[in-house]
Formats: sequence, structure tokens, C-alpha cells
Amino acid sequence: MHISLTKISRKFNYEWIFRDVDFEFEQGNAYAILGSNGSGKSTLLQIISGHLHPSGGTVTYSHNNQVIAVDDFFRHVTYSGPYLELIEEFTLEEMLTFHSHFRKFRNNMDVNSVMDATGLIRNRNKPIKYFSSGMKQRVRLAIALLTESEVVLLDEPAANLDHKAIEWYRNLVSENHLDRIIIVCSNSQSEEHDFCTQSIVIDDYKKNGKP
Repeated sequence: MHISLTKISRKFNYEWIFRDVDFEFEQGNAYAILGSNGSGKSTLLQIISGHLHPSGGTVTYSHNNQVIAVDDFFRHVTYSGPYLELIEEFTLEEMLTFHSHFRKFRNNMDVNSVMDATGLIRNRNKPIKYFSSGMKQRVRLAIALLTESEVVLLDEPAANLDHKAIEWYRNLVSENHLDRIIIVCSNSQSEEHDFCTQSIVIDDYKKNGKP
């Protein structure tokens, strides 16, 4: 998988959030998008995911030297963010079973294996609406990282996680990153992204473009 950003820009109303972002993402690497609150990190991640159109520039996806249409990219990507809703009426087991009807898990994992990987298997029959915010974040991250995909996009993955859960997250990434593109959005916590080998500092692309 290869993702190319060429002069990606985004504005809301008449204000440029960022301008002229050029970057290349290659399979087998982890990348960080860094910046202050409100700098446009999540916006850029949504553009990369194909859920948001840039105001200028182009995003190009290719896999095995074949160009992937933007409308088909969702088949190759998984996404996690603390704002993404889970189906709270479902139990953990029902949530993962429902997801498995649409996307396969990596390495032929079944629902029980994924539940075990979350560290929450004892809560398999508890409705998600009764989960703590940290437990819900574990579910989001496990779905993103353990679903079969070439690209994983993680927006503030350590949000709502305690120290033990952050260690769990880092281990999960370590076990599931070698054959993929991992992109992490973070505003401060080095524990979220210090394993990334390259980064985009979005504040360098404010309004007037990169200095």
C-alpha cells in the first residue's frame, strides 16, 4: 500500500486550516501527525481516510501498483477515534460478532480471540453502554488494529486510557504493524506515537503554507 499527499489543503469558510501538505506513506511504517489542539490533525486524518475532501490538492492510493479509487479505499482502512460511536445496546460479544459480518479479523482470529485480546473477555455479556470510557476505547482500538486492513488510522489512541491500558495499546500496535501503514494523530502524549519513524507537524502548514 502507498498513499501520496500532494499539496493537500483544507479551509473552513474563508480560513485556511492548513495548506500544501506533501507527504508519502509506505507500507510497513508508522507515522505521526502532530500538532496543537485545533490545528487540523483530525481533519487531515479524515482526508487521508477518504471521508473528507480536501479544499485543494490530491490524495492518491495504490496497492500492488494498482490505483485505488477514493470510493473503494474504505475496504483497505480501519479507523479509531475516541469520538467514534459504538453500538451501546450490544454486548461486547455482540459488537464484535456484528463487526465480523462486514470485515474479517487478522490472522484468522475469531470473535473469542479478539475479545481475549481486548483484555475485556470477562465482560463479554455486558452491554457496552455500561463500559467505562477506557473500556470503550480498548474496544475501538482492538477493532481498528485487529481487523484485516492495510492502513490503520488512530486519532488520539491513548485518550481515556490509564497507564496499564496504554501499555496494552503499545503492545497491540507492536504485534500488528509490520505489514501495514499506521498513522497516529497526537497533540502531546509521546506514549501514543514515539514508535513512529516519521511525522507531519501540522502547525508547519498553517494558513500561508509550509515555511
